[in-house]
Amino acid sequence: MNLRFLALIAAASAAVTLSTQPARADVMVGYVYVGAKTDGGYNEAQDAGRLYVQKSVPGVKTNYLENVPESAQVTQAMERMIGAGDKIIFATSYGYLPYALDLAKKYPKVTFMHCGGAKLAPNLGTYFADMYEAMYLSGIAAGKAAPDGKIGFVAAHPIPQILQDVNAIALGAQSVNPKATVTVVYTGAWNDPSKDVAAVNTLVDQGISVVGMHVDSPIPVIEAAKKRGVKVIGYHFDDMHFYPQGWLTGGYWNWGPIMASVVKEVEAGTWKSKAIYGNLKTGAAKLAPFGPSVDEATRKLILDKEAAIKDGKLDVWAGPIYGQDGKEFVPAGSKLPRDKVDAMNFFVKGVIGTLK
Repeated sequence: MNLRFLALIAAASAAVTLSTQPARADVMVGYVYVGAKTDGGYNEAQDAGRLYVQKSVPGVKTNYLENVPESAQVTQAMERMIGAGDKIIFATSYGYLPYALDLAKKYPKVTFMHCGGAKLAPNLGTYFADMYEAMYLSGIAAGKAAPDGKIGFVAAHPIPQILQDVNAIALGAQSVNPKATVTVVYTGAWNDPSKDVAAVNTLVDQGISVVGMHVDSPIPVIEAAKKRGVKVIGYHFDDMHFYPQGWLTGGYWNWGPIMASVVKEVEAGTWKSKAIYGNLKTGAAKLAPFGPSVDEATRKLILDKEAAIKDGKLDVWAGPIYGQDGKEFVPAGSKLPRDKVDAMNFFVKGVIGTLK
């Protein structure tokens, strides 16, 4: 069994730890992670952004706290950082938002950045990227790889960002296989390797031949897919090396440039609260390399579609789009408005699963 996989199981109940880079100047930036920074997924991608800031922004000192639950413990963690002198805090997990908003009121001179949030404050901004674009492209690979069109998805929670990914994979797959379906299994946790593995087994037992995921660490899902001999779509980080023969493609984050820009603006006194959105064009979201099983024709098709997305010629949410019940809710010639995308609360036709 992969050693990193074993480490993840231990990390799920690990104690919060603090690590600080050697001080170089006066700008102090703190990062709070819901899981381990070596999870091969969401938290490792956030930490890669921290390391980018540390390396590329002159005169900066970063620190992090990992394995901090989405509870009052994150308030304590961020106040610990503020007490240590941090003037910028990246609250990186979805469930941290209400706690960050409360602290933003209490500490108006501290700048907070939350990943994926839908609310702002004078000293709190948000950042995210349209990963659904990469998931749409990955769906094309899945639709081509699944001979019966049956695709599975391991989901932590039914939040908008996860629903976006599920729907995008379904739409991408259906663009090459109209009968393609995506079956969703929820784990109810960002980091629970045993539940991730159980979800994969449940899907494969139902005849699924390609598995995608949106949980913090893709490693347990990839390991389980490898054991069951099904293909996999990656997420958060490029984890192709764990299972090259079954890897199709996927999406991964590139947070460094966004984070560095925020730090520089705060330092220069030009920062203003706003919602930052990256995408494939900006490079905040990226399409992962193809696995060896993806043939040249499929690669070309996907890369052509990627170019069309970047050029604005292809919109993932352009109609016609039909809901899970078969009713049209985005007509041809229209596209889903940004606010509806951000608050996504529906499944498209061909998705098998509930919204709870």
